[in-house]
Amino acid sequence: MHAPLRPATTPLVWQVGALCRAIAGALEQKFNPVAVRGEISGFSRASSGHCYFQIKDGQGQIRCAMFRRAAALVDFSPRDGDLVELRGRLSVYEARGDLQLVVESLQRAGAGALMEQFLRLKARLEAEGLFDAARKRPLPALPRGIGLVTSPGAAALHDVVTALRRRLPHVPVLLAPALVQGADAPADLVRALQRLYAHAGTGAGQPIDLILLVRGGGSVEDLWAFNDEALARCIAQSPVPLVSGVGHETDFSIADFVADLRAPTPTAAAELAAQPREVWLAVLDGMATRLHDAAMRALDQRAQRLDQAAARLGRPSQGAGRQRLHLAQLEQRLRHGLSTQLAQRRHRLEVQQPRLQSAIQGRVQQARQALAHAARGLELLDPRVVLQRGYTWLTDAAGSTVTSVAQLPDGAAVRATLADGEADLQVTKTHRV
Repeated sequence: MHAPLRPATTPLVWQVGALCRAIAGALEQKFNPVAVRGEISGFSRASSGHCYFQIKDGQGQIRCAMFRRAAALVDFSPRDGDLVELRGRLSVYEARGDLQLVVESLQRAGAGALMEQFLRLKARLEAEGLFDAARKRPLPALPRGIGLVTSPGAAALHDVVTALRRRLPHVPVLLAPALVQGADAPADLVRALQRLYAHAGTGAGQPIDLILLVRGGGSVEDLWAFNDEALARCIAQSPVPLVSGVGHETDFSIADFVADLRAPTPTAAAELAAQPREVWLAVLDGMATRLHDAAMRALDQRAQRLDQAAARLGRPSQGAGRQRLHLAQLEQRLRHGLSTQLAQRRHRLEVQQPRLQSAIQGRVQQARQALAHAARGLELLDPRVVLQRGYTWLTDAAGSTVTSVAQLPDGAAVRATLADGEADLQVTKTHRV
């Protein structure tokens, strides 16, 4: 919990329970897990099987609680004055506001040197960032293959394989056998992991997407191979997520802190690696149900469209009625358009009629003037007008106009046309001018 910023003179007022939880959270992040060496004082065992005592030395003491599950794993009977080494987690007992250490494992102090070595290596690797949560990777939901590092003769192998066959029988398991105890075990574990790394992701051979590093329970000395620095760095270089399942639930190793995920037991590691087969079958059933529902909805929609199309085809009178209505609308629009155009043209004629009449009268007047002018011209060309001036028009017997004396032999009959009549003449003699 983060307190809001306030002036130094106005501290935040906490609820008691909230303050206890905040302190407990700070302890969890700062110290846990912890290992402590000291002397037992005030040891008591309740009827429930839980144990309560203090661990102390010459400079201080801490109240401890060891619950029945952890107490059942202790291989001796603790008594006041015993020098012990214990591992656990600091917390706050909210009912009394007491600091207490919840003990997860308890042993006599003979392994103290190993514990000091463990804590020094843990602190150094933690400072380098090998334990950072940011580098932890999620486990694949459906691994194509699983790599397994353990001893081929260990009970852990049987437990893991049994769990995997029960949950994911179709996923192949690639075993890289290795020693899990003794001085040669760390180097052998590193070699086994490196062999699996060659198959990781899209590597050659059977691809694997997950590695399980497991070993059953034992003493601190038995599990010490998993606290090796070279092994820890090799785990940190794993190209795929790696699950560490070493010892019992109360056992912690450096390998647990470096791995992407810690499992309390080898069997739990296998169960974390794969969802039960029934879960995936349920997922497939759900997907099949959704697919069926989607198909049925699609069929229903298409059936509805088919019904609508059939209804339109089955009642052509409706279509004819719609077409009849459409034709009536078109007729009305046509009549309206024609009447509008006729009115427009009538109005244009009414507007243009006076101009047309004026133009016609002007053209008639012009025609009359032209006709009078032409009449005067024709009158001037009329032979009778010429004859009235004393001229005569002669034609021969054939009716052809006589224009030369050469056409008139002596004795020829000619007709003379005068202004007021005609006279038949006979040529007695001709004279050339």
